[in-house]
Amino acid sequence: MGKVFNITADCKPELHYMVNIDSRLKKIKELIDKGEYFAINRARQYGKTTTLRGLSRFLQKEYLVADMDFQTFGDAKFKNENVFSLAFARVFIRVLKRKENTFSERMQEIIREMEEILRRKDENFELQELFEYVSDICGAATAPVVLIIDEVDSATNNQVFLDFLSQLRAYYIDRDQTPAFRSVILAGVYDIKNLKMKIRPGDSHRRNSPWNIAVKFDVDMSFSKEDIAGMLREYEADWNTGMDIQETAGGLYAYTSGYPVLVSALCKILDEELPASGRYPDKKSAWTQKGLLEAVRILLSEKNTLFESMINKLSDYPQLKSMVKTMLFTGQSILYNPDNEGIDMAVMFGFASVADNTVRIANRIFETRLYNLFLSELGEGGADLYKESLKDKEGFVENGILNMKRVLEKFTVHFHDIYGDCDGDFLEEDGRKYFLLYLRPIINGTGNYYIEARTRNLRRTDVIVDYNGVQYIIEMKIWHGEEYHRRGEEQLAGYLEDYHQKQGYLISFNFNKNKKPGIREVRIKDKIIIEAVI
Repeated sequence: MGKVFNITADCKPELHYMVNIDSRLKKIKELIDKGEYFAINRARQYGKTTTLRGLSRFLQKEYLVADMDFQTFGDAKFKNENVFSLAFARVFIRVLKRKENTFSERMQEIIREMEEILRRKDENFELQELFEYVSDICGAATAPVVLIIDEVDSATNNQVFLDFLSQLRAYYIDRDQTPAFRSVILAGVYDIKNLKMKIRPGDSHRRNSPWNIAVKFDVDMSFSKEDIAGMLREYEADWNTGMDIQETAGGLYAYTSGYPVLVSALCKILDEELPASGRYPDKKSAWTQKGLLEAVRILLSEKNTLFESMINKLSDYPQLKSMVKTMLFTGQSILYNPDNEGIDMAVMFGFASVADNTVRIANRIFETRLYNLFLSELGEGGADLYKESLKDKEGFVENGILNMKRVLEKFTVHFHDIYGDCDGDFLEEDGRKYFLLYLRPIINGTGNYYIEARTRNLRRTDVIVDYNGVQYIIEMKIWHGEEYHRRGEEQLAGYLEDYHQKQGYLISFNFNKNKKPGIREVRIKDKIIIEAVI
């Protein structure tokens, strides 16, 4: 059996198609060569474990790597210092013994002493004794020892964990006087600097933060377009689908912004699910622009652990939910402020990213999933519009083609019936919200949408609808006079040029009493704009 795309656990080069992460490993090794202590905090399924295991192999010629996973310890192992110290020693010895051929005689002797302590379950063996033995091993090792702990945040609400970090910090600081780890790497989702821990009052050694020695880790772990293209080239060498690798890589990046598991999930759907569906007879027909849009639709309709975790975090942190809603429905820019708890959590959990000191939703997939969630929470007026959309749904598609003009005609009628009494306080984000609510049942099961914040020349647009391989560009504006409206039409014509489209759609919310509601067609050079005046 050949390689597959993987979306669970770590990726293994011999089993899975994966991005070449050698350049990333080299950058991390530079930190280790300097003897740094650092934390790798990234969102779930962001490739942390794959990176750490690749790093362990990458370092093995120069370092003795003790790679551990706190998730395997279980809560019971953090019961007290003695239980934790015995558990840590057992795992530490086990991972080191995989490299036993590099042991000195003194190191073998120390390990035998520790194994005897484990055999008799010494009740006096606690953190102080543990670190003395660890220090002796570091001093006797034939190569510098690097400690890697994955899933470190699985224990962060535990007192014993904090005591462990404090001891680790002390030994690391004094490594010029007492043998210790050459480098320490802690990996997890949470940035442990931001956790509110229960610290015993008056515990003096705890007032020195056990993580304030960590250096900044700024290695980019997302996939670039070229990273994705490299993975696709390996796949293409096996399957010869004839895909346009650069175009496909660009499409995958456009929807995911390089979020590792989302890239792999779309590739897995294209490789396995579409060819088995009957709608795409083979891999060649699946790896197309139409196939990619179908894969996006399927992914957005799935329940998976990543999306469930995202929704749960919004429930757990109301300030995070409020901030995400603001970003989505107002389109307003939020300046990055690391002291703002909502912003800090959004970035930490992977919902948002920071570029040019501005916070934005991390990728189109997350954005659309979140829009769908918030739209489902609209009140009574939203429910009425949704019901009308369900009634109209069957009349909008002919021979697989979505009649967007007809959609706008019916939306205009229903909006006037339900919201005809709206005044000038109505905002553009309200219009976008209600149009998406009306649109969702129409395209559900076949198409999807996203909000394109910027075109390539940094001009603003609104909704892009993908339906059966066809894109529809829709701009929404509130009427602010004839001149403003004319500029809006010209702006949309510019968007169409950017997207290589001949026809676009404009929804104008006009609250003047003498307005003429309805649909009209406007031509600007070679572009056609179907405009709905509401």
